Amino acid sequence: MIQRIRAAITAVLVMAGGGAVSETSLKILSYDDLNGWAQEDHEAARQVFLNTCGDFDAPDWQSVCSAARGFSSARKFFELLFRPVLIEDGADPLFTGYFEPELTGARSPYGQYRFPVYRMPPEVRGAGSWMTRREIETSDVLAGRGLEIAWVDDSVELFFLQIQGSGRIRMSDGSTVRVGYGGSNGRNYRSIGAEMVRRGIYNRHQVSAEVIKNWVRRNPVAGAELLRHNDSFVFFREVSRVAADKGPLGAMNRSITTMRTVAVDPKFTPLGAPVWIEKDGENPLRRLMIAQDTGSAIKGAQRADIFFGTGDLAGKAAGRLKDPGRMVVLLPIQRAYAMLPESIL
Repeated sequence: MIQRIRAAITAVLVMAGGGAVSETSLKILSYDDLNGWAQEDHEAARQVFLNTCGDFDAPDWQSVCSAARGFSSARKFFELLFRPVLIEDGADPLFTGYFEPELTGARSPYGQYRFPVYRMPPEVRGAGSWMTRREIETSDVLAGRGLEIAWVDDSVELFFLQIQGSGRIRMSDGSTVRVGYGGSNGRNYRSIGAEMVRRGIYNRHQVSAEVIKNWVRRNPVAGAELLRHNDSFVFFREVSRVAADKGPLGAMNRSITTMRTVAVDPKFTPLGAPVWIEKDGENPLRRLMIAQDTGSAIKGAQRADIFFGTGDLAGKAAGRLKDPGRMVVLLPIQRAYAMLPESIL
């Protein structure tokens, strides 16, 4: 077996979720190159892989999915049918975290429940770029049209619900509603943390989701204006078919799994692919995860967002994560070698 093949090429990355033409550095590694691979719980990763691999269209991915249950050893399944591929685009690697928020709300507005969670209006579908967040929030364009799924008690948490793209709302009557991404206004996401640094409010190393929330609550007028720096506005849909004990729906329209699902840029990493995570920083992590989600801020070959679960504790842990490291994609053998030029083989 070839232990290591190195190539720096301009490649067409033809993957399960689409393709992209990019000047990309590719390295096929051996499993000995993966720090902590032998100690991993490969069976846990295989079960998460099985949750979504049936949705693959490409024949090679369908083949490995069909074979996944036939191995008594999950480790052998991955080692025999996949090759680890390090895909780099020149940008620094960055791991962050995300979670499923849990808000408090009601079906109708009253008392503290006065911030609406909206469905997408029909005129936005296929419209491309629509009104900005500021224009939506300072006008009555969505009011009185029956687009409200619920009314929540915290505008700041609602803003972060839009960033996360899904969440749960515990209703005042004791019921729970789960909402998922239903579309957007087509505007680019603009980082609030980066804007706070630009304005001199905080230094870069001080910014986190909790820091932003606390500052906005202490400065409600200036805080509302700060949040409107982000032109992107997300609409939701009610997701009633997902059981309460399951994770929210990811980009593959399947439930995602705490600390086993990672959001990636599908231009470089195919959705549904196993990925080996080597996250450094204060709490190093070595784990086999599955690329089952995407995110508007997740751009680049070495950019990844780890799913931490549901609720406040998950949110605080996810908000603290901003670490370097390395992500290695596991690809079916023929696909991995087909990405290399003939002169390398």
